[in-house]
Amino acid sequence: MTATVTPWEVKGVVDYDTLITEFGVSKIDQTLLNRIKKLAGEVHPFLRRGIFFAHRDLNLVLDEYEKGNKFFLYTGRAPSGPVHIGHLVPWMFTKWLQDNFDVELYFQFPDEEKFLFKENLSWEESQMYLQENMLDVIAMGFDPKKTKFLIDTQHANLMYPEALKVAKRITFSTVKAVFGMTNETNIGSIFYTSMQAVPAFLPCVLKKKKMPCLIPHAIDQDPHFRVSRDVIPKLGYYKPASIQCKFLPPLTGVTGKMSSSEESTAIYTTDDAKTVKNKINKHAFSGGKPTVEEHRKKGGNPDIDVSYQWLLFFEEDDKKVKKIYEDYKSGKLLSGELKGMLIEKINGFLAEHQKRRKLAEKQVGKFML
Repeated sequence: MTATVTPWEVKGVVDYDTLITEFGVSKIDQTLLNRIKKLAGEVHPFLRRGIFFAHRDLNLVLDEYEKGNKFFLYTGRAPSGPVHIGHLVPWMFTKWLQDNFDVELYFQFPDEEKFLFKENLSWEESQMYLQENMLDVIAMGFDPKKTKFLIDTQHANLMYPEALKVAKRITFSTVKAVFGMTNETNIGSIFYTSMQAVPAFLPCVLKKKKMPCLIPHAIDQDPHFRVSRDVIPKLGYYKPASIQCKFLPPLTGVTGKMSSSEESTAIYTTDDAKTVKNKINKHAFSGGKPTVEEHRKKGGNPDIDVSYQWLLFFEEDDKKVKKIYEDYKSGKLLSGELKGMLIEKINGFLAEHQKRRKLAEKQVGKFML
């Protein structure tokens, strides 16, 4: 089955090497990892494990950083439902970048995007999810002094004039070719990518200073930035650089990506410990054998086992991860035991996140641009 990977839909078995070629991104190699380690003092587990696996112009951003011209970070979340733990992956890495490089983050909430692209999402619902989603972002622990929230409709006075400069330089034929739009696509959707381009240079406009931008994001969002990279230099700014991650697989198997609208595929940041346990036990796709006896004899397949794949994202200890892989493959570790490890890990992670999420209700104002 050929995979579909667009900003609004991911289906099928995603071959990341194929996407590198199709999208024209560059693979992160050991030389680049060594350079990041030299500048950041360490290498994040997501980089070591190839979860953040590709980039555009990361070397150029690091060149500027070494000269003393710090980059700023830009990422975002389009409110259309509750936040699940797959959404947290780029944010966890973005926080590490903010902390280790001591840089500002501009976090965009394009509150119009999913309203335009989803038939069944009302404006009122998108605004309700906006409020909820902001709490999850704050709960990640970003520095309020160095983090600015940009909400497309609330910051339209700043964003719309810049979006017009972008829109004037993008043709309908480009939008059709890149995003697969047709004559039936509503005109708001056709314009939308211009708004998504704006945070990649808006800080330069506000500070009247030419600064590089680095965008950490999941690979499905790349088409927006491919388009904007052609336009932004024409406005007198650096091409935005980007760094792309793989998807946290859905609970039900290692194809596609987790979806907020399919409960059996996702664990939400607001799920309680019992719900997490039930979902993982019931839905997490296993790479184990049908019987304990056969599993002990032949071992399991961690490469297709969702519990192991998730631990690659949430267990920081490399030695632990290696031992789990070997024990599962040899049959020493059973599927139920592996699920138990994941349940403990996710519930520990979410307990902390939910505490911070509760405190976040009083902090939203601090983060607004």
